[in-house]
Amino acid sequence: MASWADEISAIIERNIVGFDQSQPATASVGTVIAVQDGIARVYGLQDVKYLELVDFPRTGLKGMAFNLEEETVGIIILGDYTELREDDEVRTTGQVISVPVGDALIGRVVNALGEPIDNKGPIITNKRRPIERVAPGVITRRSVNTPVQTGIKAIDAMIPIGRGQRELIIGDRQTGKTAIAIDTIINQKGKDLICIYVAIGQKNSSVARTIATLEKYGAMEHTIVVVAGAADPAPMKYIAPYAGCAIGEEFMESGRDALIVYDDLTKHAEAYRNISLIIRRPPGREAYPGDVFYLHSRLLERAARLNEDYGGGSLTALPIIETKANDISAYIPTNVISITDGQIFLETDLFNAGIRPAINVGISVSRVGSSAQTRAMRQVAGSLRLDLAQFRELAAFAQFASDLDKATRARIERGQRLTEILKQKQYQPLEVEKQVMIIYAATQGYLDDVPLELIQEWEAAFHRYMEANHPEIGQEIIEKSVKQRNNMSDDLLARLRAAIEEFKKTAAPQPQKAQAAAS
Repeated sequence: MASWADEISAIIERNIVGFDQSQPATASVGTVIAVQDGIARVYGLQDVKYLELVDFPRTGLKGMAFNLEEETVGIIILGDYTELREDDEVRTTGQVISVPVGDALIGRVVNALGEPIDNKGPIITNKRRPIERVAPGVITRRSVNTPVQTGIKAIDAMIPIGRGQRELIIGDRQTGKTAIAIDTIINQKGKDLICIYVAIGQKNSSVARTIATLEKYGAMEHTIVVVAGAADPAPMKYIAPYAGCAIGEEFMESGRDALIVYDDLTKHAEAYRNISLIIRRPPGREAYPGDVFYLHSRLLERAARLNEDYGGGSLTALPIIETKANDISAYIPTNVISITDGQIFLETDLFNAGIRPAINVGISVSRVGSSAQTRAMRQVAGSLRLDLAQFRELAAFAQFASDLDKATRARIERGQRLTEILKQKQYQPLEVEKQVMIIYAATQGYLDDVPLELIQEWEAAFHRYMEANHPEIGQEIIEKSVKQRNNMSDDLLARLRAAIEEFKKTAAPQPQKAQAAAS
């Protein structure tokens, strides 16, 4: 503190010595008195606004006014802060920090300032939006009732996500959190949902692999990637999710639907903690500043579905949070759980047991529920969650019982097959009509006599059979249930049952054939 006071005194003395009454006083120029880990403390700038961009003329760097104090201003530096020196001049710009928005960004990779980093040339757009904005009010919103099809059976059937919802993806590292988000983005190919993927604090190699995957499956055609890598300074990681949200809001307010993935907000909170501790905001629980809840709430509240008077667009948020040892009761996880409309909890033990995606159905929940499902999925998956819950309870009990009655054994057998059906390989999202047909077959008991080791093969053969012999059933499910939002008729269900029975008699994989092939 004493050194800052000395710096300020020296600046005042220089200003008095060089004072010229003929020149008008200005409050838009300041002087750097200290630089610490991406933060510059500046004396002057009396008229600066919160989040206003400032220039450092000597270095060409830009900064953002972040902490407005009585004598000084804390500026977070958007670039290589090592170039700054004490006594450097700082000038206000009169502009609040913003990013370019619009269709020109689709298919591009940009940094947290919206500048292209994919070597594909400049982004041509004349639209910009401030990165911080007040969330839409209650009057402008409407209820969430249109699904975001993830292509993942376990999610679409039991933990549905609606357009305008905020669904948290939470779990330990290396449990498949990013995989769920990437599969969801891949599944939007050819659909009317624009995706924004915000990578916060990840290694550049990991981000490059993700982008390569999206390009391989044709998903970059409808995706924007915002990157603030592990090597970037904390201020860039701090503003990255807000920049991505501003890009998504442009689509929402133009009447379109957008999906944004924040991967991940744990690193975002850590970047904010670094900034806050340097500018001496008091730390609270687990060394995070007291307003860290507001950090994420003001971001996630901007996800909404607008009513028709305001364009009818939507912004769906999939924040990702990393836990340690499956502890969802830690500070940041509980904060984000209380902000969002449900969570998908991925468990390490399930992942290691070969259940992919490793979703713990007991803890995972969608607070929008069946409102965000197609009518057909609602019809066939209504009992799925209950069946799995009963299976888990009975399976735990059966470990200590040597003799089980017929009904208990049947429930356990059904639960094992449902668990097997819900397994899904990465980068292979499934169309909604195929999900409906296989879940119907499983919940109605058509797989009860199929050996567990044949379930995956049975499902693949079933989808091939339905495409080749009964394509009209899948088309009718899409037409009646997805587009017209009607339940499947009794006639359609009867034809589906007849097709399943016909498949079992003529084309289903048989145990003896599988054993012969293996030998």
